[in-house]
Amino acid sequence: MTRAVLTLSLVAGLVTRAAAQWLGVPVWNSPEGGGLTVSADYAKPNSDYGSGSTWGVRLSWGRGIASFTAGAASWQPGGGGESLTSIGGNAAFRIIGGTLPPIASNGIRANVQLGLAHTEVANLVVSPVSGTAVTGALGFGVRLRAQYFSAEPYFSPGIRYRSVSGGGNSTEFGYAIGANVGFGLFGVHLAYDNEQLKGGGNVAVFGVGAHVAP
Repeated sequence: MTRAVLTLSLVAGLVTRAAAQWLGVPVWNSPEGGGLTVSADYAKPNSDYGSGSTWGVRLSWGRGIASFTAGAASWQPGGGGESLTSIGGNAAFRIIGGTLPPIASNGIRANVQLGLAHTEVANLVVSPVSGTAVTGALGFGVRLRAQYFSAEPYFSPGIRYRSVSGGGNSTEFGYAIGANVGFGLFGVHLAYDNEQLKGGGNVAVFGVGAHVAP
């Protein structure tokens, strides 16, 4: 019973402290989208978030103005204890930057992104404790192409809503600043995510990763 109480307390705390869609990582975005991309992610939440480190993997597929992503992330909070695994996905729709065929030129891109992720924190003797996160964001980016690489810096502000079984809910404002850099089939990405809390203060996480776009 003591473990159940501690776990429920931890999950309730995540409602007000944990940023982003998948726990422990930034809200990744690509305003241009398109194509097939496999990504591996690593992130470091700050101390107000819960510290520790997070590993994640995502699969994205896009055609025309629409892109869809499915993925998972496993966050090990600082101080040890159980890791928290989030599974979910998002859909993004480009609203500025052209339509079919896929864009090949430099220029400004913008999209709307909607995401959903579920975190099953523990299977207890009593009832399972879980959390659900919903994100809605706009993405503004610039696609820059050179002979040997391409870069897409972006800014993505939005609303994050979370609910926890037996622990209430929370709606906060947050933003991500990041960049996607490609070198042909391979690339790297990074992002800084900051979320303002209604009770004061903020939580943040910095993430990096590599991706393949076959």
